Amino acid sequence: MLLRGLLPGLRQCIVGIRREFTATPSLSAIPFVIENEGRGERSYDIYSRLLRDRIVCVMTPITYSFHVDDFVASSIIAQLLFLQSDSSKKPIHMYINSPGGSVTAGLAIYDTMQMVTPPVATWCVGQGTCSDIIIRAEEIQRLKKRTQEIYVHHTGQTYEVIQETLDRDRFMSAYEAMKFGIIDKVESHKGSMPTE
Repeated sequence: MLLRGLLPGLRQCIVGIRREFTATPSLSAIPFVIENEGRGERSYDIYSRLLRDRIVCVMTPITYSFHVDDFVASSIIAQLLFLQSDSSKKPIHMYINSPGGSVTAGLAIYDTMQMVTPPVATWCVGQGTCSDIIIRAEEIQRLKKRTQEIYVHHTGQTYEVIQETLDRDRFMSAYEAMKFGIIDKVESHKGSMPTE
């Protein structure tokens, strides 16, 4: 198989990429995992360990700065090809936390995902596109409004008072919370210190 012949080259490419990542100051804090094996302990950078479980991580923008776009795309493509050469049937899981970036680099990754024979599942675990952020912001506003309506209903306070109160963290004593309407009563036990 053609890819089997490419396997040693891909391994060298991945090792070279790992060296580049470690040499890059912003990415030099990559965590390591230590595993106990039959003959002792072995240390892996976290991305190499995840790659053993057929997990590819896209955790950076695919942008034009410092030619990272091609570098990141090349790294992801190499990992996909490596995993295909390892098994053409076992699924690959790609975890994405990226706001996007270079269209051509993204299309190169997409084309490779379509070309490899193992199924590739994608998981968005963080950032998304601007439209995703807008949708999330609208959902947060809807939930905020609903929460305020619940407080208005149960406390008897006006919408404006609730809106102002919930705008920042507020701390109240038990008696202040009762006066505000958040709680119904304060239980006190014989011998306890007064809270007001």
